[in-house]
Parts: sequence; C-alpha cells; structure tokens
Amino acid sequence: MCGIVGLVAHEPANQLVYDALLLLQHRGQDSTGIATAEGSIFHSHKTRGQVREAFRTRDMRALLGNMGLGHVRYATKGAASNEQEAQPFYVNAPYGITLIHNGNLTNTRELTSELFHIDRRHLNTNSDTELLVNVLAHELQEQVNGHELDPEQVFAAVTRVHDRVQGSYAAIAMIAGHGLLAFRDPFGIRPLIMGRRPAENGSGRMEWIVASESLVLESAGYEIVRDIAPGEAVFIALDGEMVSKQCHAAPRLVPCSFEYVYLARPDSVMNGISVYDARLRLGNRLADTIAKYAPTGDIDVVMPIPDSSRPAASQVAQKLGIEYREGFYKNRYVGRTFIMPGQAERKRSVRQKLNAMGTEFKGKNILIVDDSIVRGTTSREIVEMARAAGANKVTFTSAAPPVRFPHVYGINMPTRQELIAHDRKIPEIAQVLGADHLIYQEVEDMRSAITEGSSVTDLEMSCFTGDYVTGDVSPEYLSWVEATQLS
Repeated sequence: MCGIVGLVAHEPANQLVYDALLLLQHRGQDSTGIATAEGSIFHSHKTRGQVREAFRTRDMRALLGNMGLGHVRYATKGAASNEQEAQPFYVNAPYGITLIHNGNLTNTRELTSELFHIDRRHLNTNSDTELLVNVLAHELQEQVNGHELDPEQVFAAVTRVHDRVQGSYAAIAMIAGHGLLAFRDPFGIRPLIMGRRPAENGSGRMEWIVASESLVLESAGYEIVRDIAPGEAVFIALDGEMVSKQCHAAPRLVPCSFEYVYLARPDSVMNGISVYDARLRLGNRLADTIAKYAPTGDIDVVMPIPDSSRPAASQVAQKLGIEYREGFYKNRYVGRTFIMPGQAERKRSVRQKLNAMGTEFKGKNILIVDDSIVRGTTSREIVEMARAAGANKVTFTSAAPPVRFPHVYGINMPTRQELIAHDRKIPEIAQVLGADHLIYQEVEDMRSAITEGSSVTDLEMSCFTGDYVTGDVSPEYLSWVEATQLS
C-alpha cells in the first residue's frame, strides 16, 4: 500500500505535491519522494521517513517546474530500510521517465528474467516499481518513431505493459518534455482518481491531478472528474490537454476490499463508493451477527479502536441499543501500527499509541469493535489493556472477516505464519487474544455492505477467501513469497 499523486499545473508543482502527500501520509510512512519536471529536466528528492521530516526548504526550492509527482511508501516489496527503493524511479530512455507505483506485481521472477535476457536492462534494487518503469520504458522505446511522441504510441506501450505485467498497479509517470501518464491494472485493484480545475492565470487551460484518494482533489479545489478505469491510460500534455484510452481487451473492476475496511481515509470516495458510508454499513451488518452469536443483554458499552473503526462501532451501538463510549485515547503522534515495519515495532507502538481510561472500563462488560484483525498483535494488547483498566468481560469484534490468507496485491501480509486466523478456528483465536467472546463479520456481509448502491459488483477479497483475482497466484508462488520474506 502506498499513496501516489501526479499533476500538471501552470504554477510551481512542488508545494502542490507536498500538500497532497501530507493528505496521503496514512497510506505509507516508510519513505517519501517528489519529482518535478522543468521542461525536459527532472528534479527529485526522496528519503526515508514521513513527509514533514523529509523535505526541507532547500529541497523544495530545488524542485522546479510545473509538472510533478509524489509518493509515500509502505514497503510490501523489497526492504523498508533500503533508501534506494524509495520512489520515484527514473530511467533515462526513451526521453527520460520518472515513475511511481502503488500495488504489487505478482510475476516479478519472470519479468526480472525477461528484462535481463531479452530487454537487456539492468535492475539495481529488488523493487517491483523498478521492474515496472523498465517494462514501460522498453515498450515505449519499441513504439517510438522519430523525435515526436504521439499519445497513441504511449497507449500502445501501456497495452504491452498490461500484456507483460501481472498483479496490482496504479502508476503515474512523467515523460520528460511531453507530459504525465497515469494507468491502472486491468482489475482496478488499487485506486486512482483524476480531477481538474481552471488555471488561475486566466489562460483558459485546465490543470489536472491524479491521486490515490479523492480527498486530495477536494482539498486542493479540483473538480472530481472520475476514477481512472481498470486497464485505462490517461495522458496529460504539458499544455493541459488530456486524452485517454482503454488499453486492455477485457478489463473488470474488482477493487481491494481492504481499502474500504481500513486503508483509505473515511472522507474519500473510491470507485463511486463512499468509504465512510461503507464502514457504516459494515457496522450495521456486524451488529446483526453480534446479535446472533453474543449475549448482548450482558454488554454494558460498545467501544471503537480509534480511528478507522469508529463508523462501524457507532452503528453497532445504535442498532443493538447499547451505549457508545470512547474508552481508548489515541496518541496522534504515533503512526498506524498496521503499517509499521516489523512485528516487534508494531507491538511496542500499540501502548504508545493507545491508552485505556479506567473510568470507562471499571466493572463493565465491554464490546470492542475493530476494523479488522490481521496479526493479532494490536488486538491482544488492547484486550490486556481493557482488563488492566478494570473491564469485567471483553467481547472483541471485527468489522472484517478473518484474515486467513496472504495478501499479494499491495498490503504487507505475505506469509500465512503471521496471520492469527490462519489454521485457527474462531474460539482458538479468541483464546490467543484473551477475549471472552470473538465475533467476525461474514464474508458475504462485507461484500454486500461495501458494494451496496454502487456499480461495483465484486471485490478483491483474497486475504479473506483465498481466491486471487489475477489467476496467477499459485501455492508455489505463495511458498516462494513466504520463503523470500522469512529468509
């Protein structure tokens, strides 16, 4: 999971990109980078850490030009500690291409071999983003005739990228001296939305932006145009002219369910679905399941784990007629524990991040609502905190189903061993967590809650079901991924 943004403006792009990355910080905290284009010259700065600490005044002053892109990284391929793997990535031919990417490629072994033996290209890191930019560069080189670059050549190159690359990818690239390219994988697994606004210089030209989440567009005063479709490519020239084309023969929208459960900010809209409304509906359906399996007459209060489970928890309390209380206080200066690199760091950060207020727990039977349970690290610590604060009984509930299978499309849960629900029944998970009762959302309830009232008919739910939409994820591949993670 990463956050990406790219824009073509008629004013300096550096501050616009920086402001957008601040709004996308929840999508990645390992590293960040910005690149701008001043005519045919790229300027770039990338480093480990979060946005506010990464860019100093001298860095911003060096990022010249009116076209730019930016990235916040949550490492799912390669190593979080490797600064060389921070994005964007650059290749110098053809023309010069700088690219950022959100997602995970699933045929990296085959692509690595092809790039070396057939395309004759050198890779310097283990990042799948470096693979993607080199595949795009090779295919664009194959399409170029003469000095001029035609959008149709760009679209033909993206078509070939779709032919060669498998997995999830929402990508934005700058082509030096020509414009901004954005494209999305044929299943639309990772989000990408574009917007526009009139240039303030009165020229009548449009300024364009492409980003992971709609809140970026709304905050900067852009009109939301639409989501980039699965398999589609959009090219925005330096003068603000936008052209687009479907570059895949059989695209199908199957967005990632985990975006709506946890990853995205609630004030975003993805694929026409309000994230906040989806979480309210998840709460409604979870309440029905709780009523079926738990002794609700014995529950005194409903509490969320702030922040992403608040909408679901409020609906659970309302539907069950139980008092809603905020028993956990969040330290906002600690990052999201789910996306911290390493189990030890996640565990240490839980108690730095949350504090249980004893007055809300003492002598009460508590129903806790979380958005999901992945590794169980946070959940186990929370149950212990609730008991230490004086809770009589703890019922733990998840607005998402059990995460039983690895996620290979851009979320860092690649090994079965790290998943608390893998090969365990729900009572066994409850025992590990130390909860008196444990209740999960049903898979079909999650699907219907997220897609209700939208044109989306299916979701990428592989971590809950074990069904991988791209069709190329085999048991052998999962074993290879696990081996590379554990080695």
